[in-house]
Amino acid sequence: MTTDPHPLTVVGIGADGWDGLADPARAALGAAEVVFGGDRQLALLPPAIAAQRVPWPSPLLPALPGLLDDHRGQTVCVLASGDPMWHGIGATLVRLAGPDAVRVLPHPSSISLAAARLGWPLADTDVLSLVSAPVEELHPLVHPGRRVLVLGRDGATPARVAALLTARGYGDSPLTVLSQLGGPTEHALTGTAASWAYPDTDPLNVIAVDCRGTGRPVPCVPGLPDELYDTDGQLTKREVRAVTLAVLGPQPGELLWDVGAGSGSIGIEWMRTHRRCQAVAVESSAERAARIRANAETLGVPGLRVVHGRAPDALAGLDAPDAVFIGGGLTRDGVLDTCLAALRGGGRLVANAVTVESEAVLAAWYARFGGELSRIAVSRGAPVGGFTGWRAMMPVTIWSVTKP
Repeated sequence: MTTDPHPLTVVGIGADGWDGLADPARAALGAAEVVFGGDRQLALLPPAIAAQRVPWPSPLLPALPGLLDDHRGQTVCVLASGDPMWHGIGATLVRLAGPDAVRVLPHPSSISLAAARLGWPLADTDVLSLVSAPVEELHPLVHPGRRVLVLGRDGATPARVAALLTARGYGDSPLTVLSQLGGPTEHALTGTAASWAYPDTDPLNVIAVDCRGTGRPVPCVPGLPDELYDTDGQLTKREVRAVTLAVLGPQPGELLWDVGAGSGSIGIEWMRTHRRCQAVAVESSAERAARIRANAETLGVPGLRVVHGRAPDALAGLDAPDAVFIGGGLTRDGVLDTCLAALRGGGRLVANAVTVESEAVLAAWYARFGGELSRIAVSRGAPVGGFTGWRAMMPVTIWSVTKP
């Protein structure tokens, strides 16, 4: 898209409509020749705004560049709900046109208004948008005593949030659903997750969750308890998993390949370290691939991509990774070669071995490429008659290397 001498103006608008707009926003809309927006937002404008009103098509994103090109040279305003830079169209337009071509006039977001109504400090409150995300993304934020503000997708979102909390053992959590914030019909519904009595609410809502209950806390750090995973035994055990994730060193926004994923624990806990971390789990067993998807939903990272196939062939066409973990398939021809070749410069590869044959492969690659080679032996306490003894798990050899 070429540079337009007439910058786009993105105007944030609330449920209070025209009455809630500041003078700069009113002036921009008054001077516009074209106004884009959703039907609900366009309906908030008074008849005095003479601009052509263009409702967004569906789906929006593929049509957006052409739509803007069709109106190039005209003075264009875009209406957005609340703060256009918080999960809004403003951020999308800046990516498309560049920051110099977009002027943003924000309105208080529904999250800011909800925090003001409740007296919740935003700095101490977790925030999640479920407008385009599944409700399972709430799982990592559910901890005793934490407060969460959830931007709902539709009127059924509060009931789905209540059901998730109840299933997690947090049915005592008070819920407040704030709807039409800032508008003349603003209202609130209250209850607890377990007794939530509203299967459908106003679609323009924010759900305030005060996490309370007796459900088992799920730690934020890697090394989750093994029993949290549904597994057939192909699981990187807790102690080894914690060390492996520490060596992989996830950074926000990075992509991991989890090759020979088993139960998916490495990819899942990689994604749990930061909301923007991504992972692809590659698994040759259809049954295990299905289990990985279920584990990812249960542990709050439903965005984990699962590829059912056998490496190295199943790796073809995947985006280049920032890190690779190989938990299975080390002795198969081409697996290590393909992973190292695909890895971005500066990326990390970590491979774990428990058999003599796979250890030999790692020793050979270590001799060729260097890196670090370590061995972990873990013993867990177990009953021995009326006493307690140490039960040793299979030692794990870990090779890690950084690509130049």
